[in-house]
Amino acid sequence: MRKGLSGVITLILLTFLISACSGGNTATSTNKNQTPATNDGTTASTEIKDGGNLIIGVAADPVILNPNYAGDRVSLTIDQALYAPLFQVNDGKKTFYLADSLTLSEDNLTYTLKLKSGLTWHDGEKLTADDVVFTIDSILDEKQNSMLRANLFIGDKPVKAVKVDDLTVEFKLPQVSPAFEATLVQVFPIPRHIFENETDLEKSTKNANPVGSGPFKFKEYKAGEYVTLERFDNYFGGKPHLDSVTYRIAKDTNAANLALQSGEINIKYLDPQDVGTIEASNNFEILPYSEGRLSYLLFNANSDRGALAKKEVRQALSLALSRDEIIQAAYSSSEYADPAKSFLTPDALFYTNDVPSFDNDVEKAKELLQSAGVSDLKLRLIVSSGNKAQEAISLYVQQKLKAIGAEVELQNMDASAYGQKFSDMNSTDFELAIAGYIMGYDPDAYRILYTSTADSNYSHYNNAEVDKLFNEGAGEADVTKRGEIYKKIQEIIADDAPIYPIANTKTIVAVSKNYGGLEEAVLKPVVIFEDLSKIYLK
Repeated sequence: MRKGLSGVITLILLTFLISACSGGNTATSTNKNQTPATNDGTTASTEIKDGGNLIIGVAADPVILNPNYAGDRVSLTIDQALYAPLFQVNDGKKTFYLADSLTLSEDNLTYTLKLKSGLTWHDGEKLTADDVVFTIDSILDEKQNSMLRANLFIGDKPVKAVKVDDLTVEFKLPQVSPAFEATLVQVFPIPRHIFENETDLEKSTKNANPVGSGPFKFKEYKAGEYVTLERFDNYFGGKPHLDSVTYRIAKDTNAANLALQSGEINIKYLDPQDVGTIEASNNFEILPYSEGRLSYLLFNANSDRGALAKKEVRQALSLALSRDEIIQAAYSSSEYADPAKSFLTPDALFYTNDVPSFDNDVEKAKELLQSAGVSDLKLRLIVSSGNKAQEAISLYVQQKLKAIGAEVELQNMDASAYGQKFSDMNSTDFELAIAGYIMGYDPDAYRILYTSTADSNYSHYNNAEVDKLFNEGAGEADVTKRGEIYKKIQEIIADDAPIYPIANTKTIVAVSKNYGGLEEAVLKPVVIFEDLSKIYLK
């Protein structure tokens, strides 16, 4: 899944990860004039005019504008407008973007991808099969350190991308892999002519002036203030309606809400506690939707204090907490969050909540700590300031863990600093973190979080049996057997408790009523909208 996302992992990989658009709309529609229905069922002749700017409020600076490395929500959101995917999947149906088709061979070992003709990068250079192959090879290159690399290995062997002609690429699998299409959803091609001579793509200066193929092209980035993109007239899906899209960096939630109400921001995520205030203005569409997101408390087994390396300690900390109480404290009501026990989310294949659970038993927690020979725990919990859910959860955790003799120091930091510390695999100066991820529908995507050598294993979880089962699951063609494998993985991880799953949460987005085309743009996990080219100013 590309990674994830509000200092969270959207791995999305990414989400990761993440299609026929809802309502039968396709991503390649170029119709500029539509006749919408009025409330009384009649039609109003309204021409959709081009022009105008859209301002989207984001909580932090982007970490990197390169889809091979983006793992935070802000970077992924901006990349969605800058870079086009090969295809996307919604409700099990594909919408093709750069790709024109994807077919599987009879032996299930070769996927043939056809690109649309006439594709170009923002700088006018042709986008061809060479770019797709270069992107795959770059991800597979161990020296390039892409978080997507593990997903392109099946049974410890890499997928091979082979150019057939300028518009055709074959993906040759080392063994049958039902998860491969979900992996391909995460691939956003990068331009070979820009990056082919770069020795370190992640640290390349070329990322500061990204060249993509999406509906909007890069114009300007002012750190701490905004990122502005301008319309790409040669976008293959049709010229976008808007002249530009600006991502306003608004780290203070309350100030951002005031900017939303004053019209300085047009789209913004809302905390459940703020819905009533924004809704009362009657100037916004309030759009709650499920992202397939898990909110959780992470246990860092790599902490320099070593306290959380023992699973009995992680289980004890979990037992001191109550999911239902956290949901009330952080999300106001169960309307926006459902209690979670599995590391998978309900939208994932083979999900089950019937797994071992450690919850709401203080006496048992004390017994576990005693049997583990652990006392006087001192824990550091990192918190993204301004994230009201995180702040509420952190105060709750601090209070509840005190009851079992664990002292929790809250370390509040802005969203950018939080995201950097959380995603740094070498961070050892904290034990706890509140986070979330969106990984998509195929459980193989989660391997980057829970296999021992994965680049995004932020809890530093290590279980050889889980590693083995993930490899088996990726290559098992029998649906029943595959389901049994992932049920076993869920049970083992739940028992080992590398995280404390809290809730499957809904995301709430406020959109100014001055904008239309929302249904066509398609609400999407992590990135808000799948295709911003469809949004217009009324």
